[in-house]
Amino acid sequence: MATAMMSLLEVLKGAAEFLGKQGVESPRLNAEHLLAHVMGLKRMDLYLQFDRPLGEKERGPLRDLVRQRGTGIPLQHLLGNVEFCGRSFKSDARALIPRPETELLVERALTYPKPNSILDVATGSGVIALSLALDCPEASVTATDISVDALSLAKENAVALGIDRVSFHVADLMPPEGQNFDLITANLPYIPSDEIAGLSREVRHDPILALDGGPGGIDLIVRLAPVALERLSPNGHLLLEIGIDQSEAVMACLAGHNYRDIRALPDYQGIPRFIEAAKGTNG
Repeated sequence: MATAMMSLLEVLKGAAEFLGKQGVESPRLNAEHLLAHVMGLKRMDLYLQFDRPLGEKERGPLRDLVRQRGTGIPLQHLLGNVEFCGRSFKSDARALIPRPETELLVERALTYPKPNSILDVATGSGVIALSLALDCPEASVTATDISVDALSLAKENAVALGIDRVSFHVADLMPPEGQNFDLITANLPYIPSDEIAGLSREVRHDPILALDGGPGGIDLIVRLAPVALERLSPNGHLLLEIGIDQSEAVMACLAGHNYRDIRALPDYQGIPRFIEAAKGTNG
């Protein structure tokens, strides 16, 4: 017996209702993204086709994706990509899903004097390093991560974006000795270890390695501060993303290592989310 046709709008409403019952935030938006993905359309194109009849060819794949999303699998993993700084990056379980506020870190980095050399520590999927490489075409860019899986994803994103001048290194924070950098960026894991279990089910799909900032939450930042200072060029900048309520401790750490011009910068909600500091001529 043939399955009865339903309109696109009816299918969309049904998917959103299911996701809402499963506790998914913004269920209608999630349903729209999944349906657009199944149909090979832009999300806004759905609004022009609400009366379009959909059969099992479209509804079957959508049903499978909606069920997965209802279990907490992140939308970005199901779509296979994420938008960051106006570009599409591949996203999967190998690395942290880029957060919208991290775009502010890139925007801030672009306000500094034009850097000749950039290092992105703990690059994950590579969104910071690759965005800066595209926006600073004359700079040499280096990216490190301790995770081989994360670096494989970053390299795939580099290929997809046509970028062949980023140097990737498997490393615990800093790359091999040799080069100094005008700008060092880092979005290190900053969640205290004992808070990992209480994270949302979506966030727990990110690699633990990309979340766990140690017992104090800023353990990796504390480790990075002195070694980054040694590799900064004169008047170079360090730019960090941090967790909530960590700004004072991080600023004190940097001050203790003789960084200069240390400032906390807010995210979209006004929360101190970024710390910037300069090496200074005597650093």
